[in-house]
Amino acid sequence: MRNPVLPVSDPPLAGENDTDGKGVDDRLFKGSAMTKRGAYAALSYMACAVMLVLFNKAALSSYQFPCVNVITLFQMVSSTFFLYSLRRKKIISFIAADSFSGSGSTSAFVPLKTLLHTLPLSIAYLMYMLASMASVRGVNVPMYTTLRRTTVAFTMVIEYMLTGQRYTRSIIGSVGVIIFGAFFAGARDLSFDFYGYGVVFLANITTAVYLATIARIGKSSGLNSFGLMWCNGIICGPILMIWTFMSGDLEKTISFPYLFSPGFMVVLLCSCVLAFFLNYSIFLNTTLNSALTQTICGNMKDLFTVGLGWMVFGGLPFDLMNVIGQLLGFLGSGLYAYYKIIGK
Repeated sequence: MRNPVLPVSDPPLAGENDTDGKGVDDRLFKGSAMTKRGAYAALSYMACAVMLVLFNKAALSSYQFPCVNVITLFQMVSSTFFLYSLRRKKIISFIAADSFSGSGSTSAFVPLKTLLHTLPLSIAYLMYMLASMASVRGVNVPMYTTLRRTTVAFTMVIEYMLTGQRYTRSIIGSVGVIIFGAFFAGARDLSFDFYGYGVVFLANITTAVYLATIARIGKSSGLNSFGLMWCNGIICGPILMIWTFMSGDLEKTISFPYLFSPGFMVVLLCSCVLAFFLNYSIFLNTTLNSALTQTICGNMKDLFTVGLGWMVFGGLPFDLMNVIGQLLGFLGSGLYAYYKIIGK
């Protein structure tokens, strides 16, 4: 019998007889394209993402920690340890059809063939994590969230290229409002940094590739959200460890003056825990909904990120055009959510 403690992106439950795999009773509203589980996954992602951006910004900017790769490595090792412990205690499963009827041997967590099948996803994940972490430090928090909204355009293109996904005019129109709002908000940014903006757009591309790859491999590998996370850690962990050693980041970390500071250790611990829940919610949201829905959720949570970023870190003076652009972005995200709910 399946352990019900934590939700995973398993196949449709018994009794869900709709042709799209989403039972009528599980829908958010009648006629909706989004299920209740999908809505919960989206909300969980937005809550984790807001806090993680702020904690990462605190580590990289407030404490001036110089090694983005090391934070990524800490997050990955922590997530892998959490997954190992939860799987060992049979609280979660990695494979959708796993019933915990086996002996519980760790060697059978994920078959080698399945692990190799997720290799493209792991590579995309590594590029996404590194680019995203670097982009946080490149610009201030409000402008970071503004530029990241353009990810929706990249996601739609990548999804079409990898999976042939097409969207209605209503969805495309709402995405257009988001992108217009992003450019309108950043039109008068006096702190323009070509390198910083370039890194953010690189993060947008890697994010789009990563999310589209989740949607594709997540459905063909037979793994649930935890299984995909486990494969990422097993494949990417050693690669990132070697990279940080060769680049000298581990040596810089050891000599970092605030390494054992209570404040920095709390920030780093919170960052690792939030990264685990964020990655889980990303896999769950993308497999239950879609890559574009995951991207739109990233835009909707920006209202809280922008507000907290202004209050905690500052870095961007009040500007009416920026505020109007932010509101346009939120309007577009709201329109997308509405069209998704009504299934249009």
